[in-house]
Amino acid sequence: MAEKRNIFLVGPMGAGKSTIGRHIADQLHLEFFDSDQEIERRTGADIAWVFDIEGEEGFRKREETVISDLTEKQGIVLATGGGSVISKEVRNKLSARGIVVYLETPIEKQVARTQRDKRRPLLQTGEDSRKILEDLAEQRNHLYSEVADIVVRTDEQSAKVVANQIIDKLDF
Repeated sequence: MAEKRNIFLVGPMGAGKSTIGRHIADQLHLEFFDSDQEIERRTGADIAWVFDIEGEEGFRKREETVISDLTEKQGIVLATGGGSVISKEVRNKLSARGIVVYLETPIEKQVARTQRDKRRPLLQTGEDSRKILEDLAEQRNHLYSEVADIVVRTDEQSAKVVANQIIDKLDF
């Protein structure tokens, strides 16, 4: 029997990785995982608490472990955290163990999608969220591109339309 392929979604916060990932998993009959939800499940605490107690460094270590574990599975769709690509180890595992899809998202969309979300510790600093998102884009967008097998823009389309575009581009 052929080995089941994995699909890993990368991109900034507010790109729609979890929503789009669920659509892809449903249509392809694959198991869906969200690395942030898996961290919360394993720690028994939400991401904001992990950030408060362990800082970003502690959170990133947990994220590396979770992504390493999840990418060893077969036939999954994984929505990664926006900052997971900072880790070279994570980028290598994503590249080696599946098809990486970068959900390219304009800053305006990210601002609109994240403005009321209190579950994003990097945006809870009291600073201007647009400036934070722009700084993160500058630090991370080249890493998303570097690791991506497929790039899809998420501009004005619904999550279902984007999911279908990705499925059409997959070599399954």
